[in-house]
Amino acid sequence: MQAKELIVLNFKWRHFQKEIILMTVRWYVAYSLSYRDIEEMMAERNIRVDHSTLNRWVINYAEQLEAEFRKKYKRQAGHSWRMDETYIKIKGQWHYLYRAVDKEGNTIDFMLNEKRDKKAAFDFFCKSIGNNVLPDKVTIDKSGSNLSALETINHFLCLVALFGFLFFQIEIRQIKYLNNRIEQDHRGIKRITKPMMGFKAFASARSTLAGIELHRMLRKGQHKLNNTISLFEGTDLSRPVIFMTIHAF
Repeated sequence: MQAKELIVLNFKWRHFQKEIILMTVRWYVAYSLSYRDIEEMMAERNIRVDHSTLNRWVINYAEQLEAEFRKKYKRQAGHSWRMDETYIKIKGQWHYLYRAVDKEGNTIDFMLNEKRDKKAAFDFFCKSIGNNVLPDKVTIDKSGSNLSALETINHFLCLVALFGFLFFQIEIRQIKYLNNRIEQDHRGIKRITKPMMGFKAFASARSTLAGIELHRMLRKGQHKLNNTISLFEGTDLSRPVIFMTIHAF
């Protein structure tokens, strides 16, 4: 299947082939490499590309690819969620990456936010439910803001039931050991972001993290066609890279 049948990315006015662009984007979000590391690796292949150009490619394409994957190709995750937030440094200030996985470790959703409060938690749950389905249960830590956000959603579900819809409530569990899975899953994100030494802007952090999350979902086998398509199929520059077909990355 040709890439244009699956995803439309604009490579107009780019001075490099799209295979090269997408391959370097994949390297950056998949492995613990800096832009200068990739610049050197490309130079070894007689391809001269500046690290600042690599940065623009990641910012421009990583988030688009994750959005397309989530919209069309992501396999449905489970109904028992583990939710937590981890720290991400941007311009010397700590920000918060809200994340949720199911009990099997499959990624539910993620969201970067400047604050760690009830509104941020509520926005994350609304985004997650909108992209997936209502969970049967959500396991969280002892955070009061996360608990308050879930209780607000349950209150809303009560109001919805008054209009004739099926009564439903999300079971909220604050059990630390059950949240070990999401805390362990954070390590995969930290392993990639550690060499980056902090982000310089919120937009670049959001796009880069979207690419990292996409690669992790593909590693976890969350693509609908995971049983028939290999993660590393077609990564040779002589053929379209997996990243281009969204089966890829």
